[in-house]
This record gives sequence, structure tokens and C-alpha cells, in this order.
Amino acid sequence: MKIYSVFDPEFARYGQIVKGLEESVAEILPLLAKTYQPEEGTAYSPSNEELEELPAAMELSEHCFGGMEIQLGHCNGHNTKLNCLEYHRNSEFNLGSEDFILLLGRQEDIRDGMLDTSTVKAFRVPAGVLIEVWATTLHFAPCHADPQKGFHVLIVLPRFTNTERPQMKNVTWEDEIMTARNKWLLAHPDSQQAKNGAKVGLTGDNIDISDSL
Repeated sequence: MKIYSVFDPEFARYGQIVKGLEESVAEILPLLAKTYQPEEGTAYSPSNEELEELPAAMELSEHCFGGMEIQLGHCNGHNTKLNCLEYHRNSEFNLGSEDFILLLGRQEDIRDGMLDTSTVKAFRVPAGVLIEVWATTLHFAPCHADPQKGFHVLIVLPRFTNTERPQMKNVTWEDEIMTARNKWLLAHPDSQQAKNGAKVGLTGDNIDISDSL
């Protein structure tokens, strides 16, 4: 699978590189690199109090979300597979202490609740580069660029995103794929998420980039 760079023009359909917050990035990176990283698989925390107490958190709130209340969490570990794709009603901001790779799709390519994984593209994000992923961009757990290093990736979202799903009656088709607050997820049938009950919404290969590294 071809792996693009976020500096390539192809990334413009999926997000953008954020410039002007270099001091905030420099403040976050040392603490991000010390957050827990499992030896195998991935670990996600929607909110990290130490990160949120940094002055940089206010900078991200003001300049990335227009003053909205946000959460600074992280997804760390080792991964090479797609497994699922998710989206939110807002952009997500990512920053890695190591290079990492995102497998990205587009919400407009969903047809009758299903997305063909042949439409997914891979993008490498260099360490220390803050990116915005558009609200209409489908994404999931990062992939490592170096299996020895794995990844520590900052996840910045509006407060309460990815927390417990509200108790509600399913009315629309999207209600059936909402697995948490502000999180709509399409699972590949081969994924553990599907085996655990997540609704299958991906067709085609469960992409594995291990041979592309």
C-alpha cells in the first residue's frame, strides 16, 4: 500500500497541517512521550489530566476549537491494521512523539451504511507535526512507522467525546453505529470490535500496512 506524507497534496482532502502553535507542541511532546504505551496492541485514554493542566491545553482550546471545552487524550501502542473507521461531528487534532501513520477514509464514500476499504489511503505524520483531521474524515487507531518505537499520539477532541454512549432509542441508521458519545464507528468483519458486537460497516480487505513499512 502506498503511504503518502501529510505534506503531500493528497492530504488536503482529509485534513491540514497546523502552523503557529509550535510553542504549545514543544510543551506537550515531553509529557506525551511519557504516557503509558503497551508492548502489544493499543491503549486509548480520552482524557489525561496532566496534559490538560498544561498552558498548551488552553492554546489548543482557543486556536483549534474556538474556545470550546476540550479534552487532551492519547492513543499509544503498536498497530498495523485498519480494523475499524470512525468519525465525529467535529475535527480531531493529532500530534505524535514518534512518526505514525493514519489510515483515512471519507464520509462521503459511505454507501448504504457501508464503506469499501479500497477507498482508504495511508498518510505518514512526522513526529512533532500537529495536524487537523476534518470532521468528514474517517479514521481509527494510528499505525506505527517503526515497530521498535511504536507510537504516542495526542488526541484532542471536544470534552466528553468517546465517553459512555448515551442511553437512547435508535431512530436513524447512524444511531446503530454510534458506540460512544460523538463517535460513529464502522467495523471490519475480521476485527475484534465486530466480534464484540460493533456493527459491520467495512467491506474489502482489513488493510495491514506491515508489508509497506
